[in-house]
Amino acid sequence: MAHVELSLSEVFAPAASNEQESDNFGQWSGMVSRAAEPCLLIDAGTTVVAISSSGCDLLCLGAPEDVIGLPLLEGGLRLVDFTASPSELTEQETDKIPPLLALHSGRLARGLLRVQGPGSDAGRTVDAISTPVLTDGAVAGSLTFLSAV
Repeated sequence: MAHVELSLSEVFAPAASNEQESDNFGQWSGMVSRAAEPCLLIDAGTTVVAISSSGCDLLCLGAPEDVIGLPLLEGGLRLVDFTASPSELTEQETDKIPPLLALHSGRLARGLLRVQGPGSDAGRTVDAISTPVLTDGAVAGSLTFLSAV
C-alpha cells in the first residue's frame, strides 16, 4: 500500500502593482487587455478602458491603442441595422446594445450587433454578451465578450 503525506501551507498571492489594479474593475482591465478572446471593457461613462486585439479586429476598430480612452460609440465603432441596405443605428437604438444595456440596467445583456467596417457594404454580425462590473457594490462599467456569427 502506498503512503501519501499531505502538507498544507499558506498561499501567498502576489501584491497588486498599484491601487487601481487591486480593485475589481482594474483587474478586469488588465485581463481584457491581454486576452486572446474578443472582449471589451467600458467604464460608467462609456469610455473604452480595455479591449483585446481580437476584439478590435472583430469590431473593425484597428488597434487597441487607437480606441482606448475614447467613448465606445465615438471611437470608430459603426453599428448598422439588419436591413438589406444597412443604415446607421439611431441613438435610441444604440442605447439598447448589450454593453450599454448592462451598464445602465446593472444586469446581464445579450444581443446581436451588425458592425460595418470602413468601406464595407455588408457588415458582419457579432454576438455580444455583457455583464456589469461592480466596484464597491456600484456599477463601474461593463464587460462584453464577443463572437462572430
